[in-house]
Amino acid sequence: MKTLTCAGLVLSLAMGAGGTSARPYPTISEGRRIEMLQPPSKRPVRMVLDTDTYNEIDDQFAVVYALISPELNVQAVYAAPFHNNRSTGPADGMEKSYEEILRILGKLDRSPQGFAFKGSTRYLTDLKEPERSPAVADLIERAKKSSPDDPLYVVPVGAITNVSNAILIEPSIIRNIVVVWLGGNGHHWPHQREFNYMQDLNASRVAFDSGVPLVQLPCTPIVTHFATTVPEMERYVGGRGPIGDYLLEILKDYRKDHFAWSKVLWDMTAVAWLVNDRWLPSDLVHSPIVTDNYTFSFNKSRHLIRVVNFVHRDPIFRDFFTKLDDHAKD
Repeated sequence: MKTLTCAGLVLSLAMGAGGTSARPYPTISEGRRIEMLQPPSKRPVRMVLDTDTYNEIDDQFAVVYALISPELNVQAVYAAPFHNNRSTGPADGMEKSYEEILRILGKLDRSPQGFAFKGSTRYLTDLKEPERSPAVADLIERAKKSSPDDPLYVVPVGAITNVSNAILIEPSIIRNIVVVWLGGNGHHWPHQREFNYMQDLNASRVAFDSGVPLVQLPCTPIVTHFATTVPEMERYVGGRGPIGDYLLEILKDYRKDHFAWSKVLWDMTAVAWLVNDRWLPSDLVHSPIVTDNYTFSFNKSRHLIRVVNFVHRDPIFRDFFTKLDDHAKD
């Protein structure tokens, strides 16, 4: 990976199996980037949530947590692509995620009009041909209306395809957004074969190369600590209105044998960082280099990103349970 600066543009040259691919991105001064990477102080935090909602069951918890948190102003929810045993391909995964978003909004009595948007139907295979989906178009429009002093917080908790497509179509938006991404593993973990990261390697590369202010929540071995159990969910989530019963139902259905079993609710942590960053301490580090063999390389001349290094599990769940209980009583 080489980074060249010229005429106010940063040109990232990513060497890959298919040759060298280059994309120009606007320059952000390191001082400005560090300012934007400070935890948000203005409340409520303007944000959009990008989610592969049907991929498993943690996204549903994240969507609900964001929508019932008064500290957050969720302006849109985007459906992200995914491909595993719950979909036939990325397009099908995105459609199922969109349907799940609608299901959740219905249980919360929220209208999807102008709020829920379909995202990318394919992974990013060619940096010169990004996909302009309804979600991408909405993100670009909202980002253009934002500013470095009042950025839009973009929270992808799946493959980062939609966000990277938006950056490739309109690179200038990196000056007006902060991306808070649950994706990849710890920087010293032996590999980066994490589901969100490895589904769309090109999109992951854009996230780390473009210079967009980026907060990364590594899955292993950081967010893996954010686990719950069926008995805990039965006690504090079940019976809290239609949405509480639904969350408990999908958790219990996820696995037949609940004996000595806990489930990581990964995606809630990205929302939690915006609610209270003290629950997820972090460091400024140099952005790693994405390699083609799903590892990181490092160069200390690279721009800075913020990386979460620990998760205080208990206060996050306490906050979620309290808000869910309050919501059910309204």
